[in-house]
Amino acid sequence: MIILGHRKRCLGSVVLISALALVSCGTTGGGGGGDGDGVNAKAIPAAAMDYVAFAWNDLGMHCLNPTYDKAVILPPYNTIWVQVVKRGDPPEIVTAGVTVEYAIRGNTYSYGKRSYGQFWDNSPALFGIALVHDTGLNLEDPGIHNGLSGSMVVKGDHFQANGIPVVPVDDTLAWNPYQVADIVVRDSGTNVILVQTRATVPTSDEINCGRCHGADPLLDVLQEHDDEEGTNLAANRPVLCASCHGSPGLGQIGPGSSGKYLSRAIHGSHSSRGATCYDCHPGPTTKCSRSTAHTAADGNCIACHGTMADVASSVASGSRIPWVGEPLCATCHAGIAEIATGTTLYRNASGHSGISCPACHGSPHAQVPTSQAADGFQSAQYQTAVLPIGTCKVCHDTSKGEGIEEFSEAHGGTRVTACRVCHTTGPSATVSRWPHQFQWKSR
Repeated sequence: MIILGHRKRCLGSVVLISALALVSCGTTGGGGGGDGDGVNAKAIPAAAMDYVAFAWNDLGMHCLNPTYDKAVILPPYNTIWVQVVKRGDPPEIVTAGVTVEYAIRGNTYSYGKRSYGQFWDNSPALFGIALVHDTGLNLEDPGIHNGLSGSMVVKGDHFQANGIPVVPVDDTLAWNPYQVADIVVRDSGTNVILVQTRATVPTSDEINCGRCHGADPLLDVLQEHDDEEGTNLAANRPVLCASCHGSPGLGQIGPGSSGKYLSRAIHGSHSSRGATCYDCHPGPTTKCSRSTAHTAADGNCIACHGTMADVASSVASGSRIPWVGEPLCATCHAGIAEIATGTTLYRNASGHSGISCPACHGSPHAQVPTSQAADGFQSAQYQTAVLPIGTCKVCHDTSKGEGIEEFSEAHGGTRVTACRVCHTTGPSATVSRWPHQFQWKSR
């Protein structure tokens, strides 16, 4: 039995009877999401729930090595964030009295699939720690080694599970870089499910070094490094690139013993060799930059990040620290309240009474809508339309209206719109409480 949304108590015994009837027929009771596996994403909108949960991956894509016996760039490492909101007037972000669990759908193990087991076999040499199979590193809480399912921990105003060692191969051995996690929020006292949703957990090993480095590309990388730099890496494999070239993406501070950040070394080396962004940042099949408003056939990476030469030179000059100095939304979306987040990256920023930016808009590189249906699950679940969360009623239980579809029917889908076009009676002092202070330009 999977109950995906805790219905409003005012619905009373009708809900109980309906749920029992559905369960007896082998279908799912409750609401808040579902497909052939027992969830209908449109079955129960947020207006019929007491709680909603927003869940997202922190980066929009995590890369991992296809093997871990030669040159190693990144481990299998994925992170999920969840914010739980108790609907009301006003809504309340909740971290006490609830627990949050995650489980990767149809993907219960990683060791034994393809060559990924080499990560665990070689983790003492690569990362200085022996890990139990199918548990991961954890850069934030080193004593917690998460698996492909488990409980999340509170981090301020949200829950996190860090270092999930998910790989892009499910239990049927099908390759899919867009894995999905079920998220379950329970009352910590009664264990009753309050709400359930899903989040994309993207991970890809489509690092196409073979385009230039031959049939055994990661060995060739080490051999070329030995030839050019006088090192002896190939004879001492496996080698973690970040052991010499610092990578803040692995929690390191500074450029490492080489004096050159890994990002600078890789982008600088490949900037004049005809490489493309999708050769390394996955990839021609994965196409990790998938937000339809921000991407293009080549990922449109340069529009935000600059060319490879730009990346290398800015890191060398100190004006950019890899993983820390990233593009700002306000560069393009100027003049809108809460868009400028200063030194806080989009993925860590919040607005509108503490709601995280990705909670409404989606993960970096995957702002809704995207080319992947899984990314739009929560939008469809809570407001029926696969757009950034924009229906007030998702969180505010006193809000009028039936959602974005009703609004679109009444106002048309092509006009520039904002709530205050019609709703102008609120005193100016309350403007700061609205998302982006009514200043979004189009919908």
